[in-house]
Formats: sequence, C-alpha cells, structure tokens
Amino acid sequence: MATAAHLRRIIRQIGLLQIDSVSVLLPAHYQVPFSRVGPYDRSRLDALIYRDREFTEQWAHEASILPVEHWPLIRHHLSPHERRWGALAKWMHANADYAARVLDEVRTRGPLLAGDVDEPNGTRGKGGGWWGWTQAKIALEGHFARGTIAIAERRSAGFARAYDLAERVVPNEHHTRTLARDEAQRELVRLAARANGVATASDLADYYRMAPREARQRVAELASAGELLEVEVEGWRDQAYLHRDARAPRRIEAAALLSPFDPVIWYRRRAERLFEFDYRIEIYVPREKRKFGYYVLPFLLGDRLVGRVDLKADRAAGYLRVLGAYTEPHARASDVAPALAHELATMARWLDLDAVSVARRGTLARELAGAVRTAAG
Repeated sequence: MATAAHLRRIIRQIGLLQIDSVSVLLPAHYQVPFSRVGPYDRSRLDALIYRDREFTEQWAHEASILPVEHWPLIRHHLSPHERRWGALAKWMHANADYAARVLDEVRTRGPLLAGDVDEPNGTRGKGGGWWGWTQAKIALEGHFARGTIAIAERRSAGFARAYDLAERVVPNEHHTRTLARDEAQRELVRLAARANGVATASDLADYYRMAPREARQRVAELASAGELLEVEVEGWRDQAYLHRDARAPRRIEAAALLSPFDPVIWYRRRAERLFEFDYRIEIYVPREKRKFGYYVLPFLLGDRLVGRVDLKADRAAGYLRVLGAYTEPHARASDVAPALAHELATMARWLDLDAVSVARRGTLARELAGAVRTAAG
C-alpha cells in the first residue's frame, strides 16, 4: 500500500489536487492520488494536510490542495480585483462591518464552522442563495478568498470546513513570505510546465487559472531565458512548450481510472488535442439528456484514453456499481475490458466494497461484465 512519502511526491509532481465534494464515489482529491499510486490509507492524506500542515487548501486551479510552500505564489490570485472574485468581492464590500465582525469571531474563537457563527441579526441562519450558503458562510469564504483565513481542518459531517486565521494554519515562513506578482506568476508557469509535459500557453495558463494575457507574457519570458523550450506538435495549431528538465519516459504502462477533476482531463480542449477525447461532466445535465452518465471516469490504458465508466459506490449494498461502460472509437472492447476489470476490482477493495456490479448499458458493458466475472472467479 502507498505510503505518506508516495503521497507527498505525487502531489508535488502534480502541483495541486482539485477539491470537489461530490461523493457518489468519493471526493475527487482522494481519487487523483489513487490513479497514480494505487490503494492508500486516506487518513494519511488528511494528516498531511490538516495535521502536519505540509499541504493546505486555497484557490488555485479551482478550490485545491497544494503544497503549503506555494501559499505565497497563490496570494496574488486572491486580490479583490481578480476577475474570479466577482459577486463575492462585491458582497464583502457591501457587508464590510459584518465581515469584520466574523473575522474577529474567528480570531477569538477559531477554528470555527460556518454554523458556529451568528448571522448579522444574531441568529444562526439557514442557507438561501449562494449555493445554500448562510451569510456567515459567505463572509468566511470571502476572507478565505482574500487569504486572511485558511482551512484548519475538515470535519466528517458533510466534509465541513473549519476556518481559522491563516497565520495560525500556514507556517510563518510561508505566510509572511512576499513575492512580486510577476515573480510568483513565473514560478506558477514553471510548476504548470513540469506537471503538464508538453503544453500550449493556454494549457499553462489554465493550470493555475492565470489571466491568459499575463500567462503568455510569463511564458515568453521563460522561453527567452531558456527554461521553456519551444516545440512543435503535429496537428496542434498553437505554439507548444516543454520544460527544459522534461524527460520522455521509456514506456508508458498506465492503467488508471481518472477522476472528472483530474489534471489530465480537467482542461477539456487539451484532452481533445492530446487524446481525441471529447469529455463533459454531466452532473448538472438532466438525466434524460445525459449521454454517458452522472459521474463518469475516463479510463487511461497505456498512453490513450480508451473508455469511460459511470460509477457509483453503493455502500449499503457493498457494491461498486458500473452504471454504464463505453469504449472509445479507436479501442477494442476485448483489449480494454480485462485491464478495466482489474482496476475496478482494485478500487472496490480500496473503498471497502465487496464486489463490482456491471449494468447492461454501453458499448463495453457486456465485455466488461464477463471480465469482471472472470477476475472475481
């Protein structure tokens, strides 16, 4: 089983784990390390983040977990003038007195859940707009976006965030370190280039959600300095770049189920360019209009995305349920099914489920069901 050292290494190689709390399988940030290192004790990842403070939550690609030493790099994303703030920044400005009061509450009593903080009228509120957020939750998230508050822990009930002052969560050498904006952006582009391999300027900008104009400027600077190499990729219209320290593997023998929020596929245009793989998350699509399913994981085999499966962890019945299974046009079901069945069985054991169940939906379903039976028997 993978160790804490494996988890440390893989997160630093990737640069960040995107957080998404959809739990039909399990939260996304647990899935991404599993795709790289296989089964591991999820409590070890929690400990690295919330006990040992080696990693922390912050806005990066989206809500993300990243090495705590990257906190000064991300700080420049947190200005109220950033486009990503939008309505949240306006709310914080319009409710400045209440937001200041909430910050004082955290300073005095933290770490706190949103439900521990009174609403402006002194009551404990119920959620409304803003994804069902209370006013207290909006204020706490506003301070989190500014970088004055950090996430001290996640509490089991609903994966709820506990908020505390950033200076009490982020080690002092990282919390107080300051960098010029362009210097921080150059380092973010370096990290994105190391994580991506070959990439366009748009790919590099998307990784940490930098403004494209600024990202292109930083890419040009690093290319001029020789840190990024200009390369050509057949079929790509845009200039591609490769970090000067990149090394091509001798062979690729991957077999991995990828979270919908995995860096390999989270930038859809890049996934199409690299793999000819058209992927959309259908969580918010009405059931009757979904093409593949609610929570669909692509399957990577070797260096190609060869299939996709709609998965659900049925914990009450003890099954990892495959609600739909599909091959890609270039792949053969007979090649895909045995490797996918093995990966599904590994995932089921990791999730403490007893067996894999395959429904009769999709171009791969029949072949996969047979492979699952063979593997189990």
